[in-house]
Amino acid sequence: MLDRWFDGKAMPRKTDRRARIVDAALRLAAERGWYGISLADIAAEARLPMLELYALFRSKTAILEAFHRRLDEAVLSGGEAEEGERPRDRLFDLLMRRFDALGPHKPAVKAMAEGAWTDPLAALAAAPALLDSMIWMLEAGGVSASGLAGRLRAKLLLAIYLSVLRVWLADESPDLMKTMAALDRRLRHAERWLGLARAGSGAGEPARAEG
Repeated sequence: MLDRWFDGKAMPRKTDRRARIVDAALRLAAERGWYGISLADIAAEARLPMLELYALFRSKTAILEAFHRRLDEAVLSGGEAEEGERPRDRLFDLLMRRFDALGPHKPAVKAMAEGAWTDPLAALAAAPALLDSMIWMLEAGGVSASGLAGRLRAKLLLAIYLSVLRVWLADESPDLMKTMAALDRRLRHAERWLGLARAGSGAGEPARAEG
């Protein structure tokens, strides 16, 4: 019955409720910081009962993972690599598309980044979701993220992403020139270790991610 009715009104669909919860969490994070809000705060902001929140998300980390998944979907919906496109250029485009998707949520992302210094254990709990996102970025860029070597590439790409994220947070230019320059420079320096040169002609047909 909870799936259909709340306060005498029809409940929105499950996907809509999940989106409402993520949006509510981001709004609160922008105002108070990610580590300054509770699950009860998020439920109240989303105007959903606690039981409904519990049925959809078991923790704040799970809500954050849903946000990362939303970003992944926005990036991956942008189409496949063009014929002959270099893996480094493809990866650059994918990550810039991710920063574009982050744009509307910059205050929340900034609050999360600042809060990570005060609660490093909570930040570590959210790290696996980001690492999974980097695996998908590599695979969409035509670079294998399988096996030990692939896992190391994903960790390196995550380090690059977090480094450029700090630049992005301070970049107020409309064209994100500083962000693009920082990302391009770091990808060039790490091209060999990311396996971008070896990927070569594989950029046109990205491998399927495991899991």
